[in-house]
Amino acid sequence: MTSEQHETQLNAYRESIDNIDAALIFMLAERFKITKAVGFYKREHDLPAADPGREQKQIERLRTLANSANLDPEFSEKFLHFIIREVIQHHERIKEKGEL
Repeated sequence: MTSEQHETQLNAYRESIDNIDAALIFMLAERFKITKAVGFYKREHDLPAADPGREQKQIERLRTLANSANLDPEFSEKFLHFIIREVIQHHERIKEKGEL
């Protein structure tokens, strides 16, 4: 392959990666919109910010999904833990201040 062909192929890969990254951002935005509503619901009904049982079920479910998608389940668990920590922080702020 020529240098130009390599560049063309890399650009095609990178365009796909950019599209996937954009989709991930919009999916995360939608997820956080819903978890924000959950935070206000929990505040209104005096429910705790965290739900360890639910979180564990989600982790197990995503590890199974990761395995079936040939994605490292350790990575998927770390990613979900990061999201869960963010959501809990949002719920705690909503509970304390009534806002994010």
